[in-house]
Amino acid sequence: MRIDLNCDVGEIPALIADGTDDRLLARVTSANIACGGHAGDDATMRATIASALRHGCAVGAHPGYDDPAHFGRRRLDLPLDRVTGLVRDQVARLRAIAAAAGAALVHVKPHGALYNAAADDRALAAAIAAGVRAGAGAGPGGAAPAAGGPILVGLAGSASLEVYAGSGFRVAAEAFADRRYEPDGRLRSRALAGALLAAPEAAAAQAVAIVREGRVIASDGSMVAVAADTLCVHGDTPGAERIAAAVRRALEAAGVTVAPLRV
Repeated sequence: MRIDLNCDVGEIPALIADGTDDRLLARVTSANIACGGHAGDDATMRATIASALRHGCAVGAHPGYDDPAHFGRRRLDLPLDRVTGLVRDQVARLRAIAAAAGAALVHVKPHGALYNAAADDRALAAAIAAGVRAGAGAGPGGAAPAAGGPILVGLAGSASLEVYAGSGFRVAAEAFADRRYEPDGRLRSRALAGALLAAPEAAAAQAVAIVREGRVIASDGSMVAVAADTLCVHGDTPGAERIAAAVRRALEAAGVTVAPLRV
């Protein structure tokens, strides 16, 4: 049994400066790196990529709405071509910086409100896929990258994964160790109580249940089926370093191999 453990990083300069992001990347296997939309700039991208390479983490782009004031967690009503453009530009920016550091772009995971909206909005998901195709380097005639191109990450069980796969991308279904689920399999809104699992032991237990049993306990106590290829710990969750460490320990104790997504 195998799972990727990913973390959203490169978002908060203070967490880069004090070594928090670096310590997080020592615990996980994939890095989703903010690339200039909701957060991040060239300097933070370079520093985070260097840290990911030191720890053997797969490098991924984490494009979001260009809305740093709300950290990309507010849905914006943008024309679809604008969404394609912002994803294209952010992915291309991260890809170029990664290439200069000798790193391949392994995956792309939309951030925040863009990610959540695409879970149910097929047109938005298609716009994201088009942006990734352009930003990651299209083949002749604009075809999606062939084998070896980036994996597109989306919410497990969501329509976004179907759209990404239909656009020619390999996909990875994602579940969350540090977030509460609703009975419909969607994440509980951060505006509601109990949206975050801040206790390391709670996040670890949820991670093991997802991987070993394919289920989570939702906010109403019901069981929800979840099949995942990768698990996320958010880098800005309070105590993220302790959460990531507890999750990895629990997974390995349960006989799960924690390793990056296969390219």
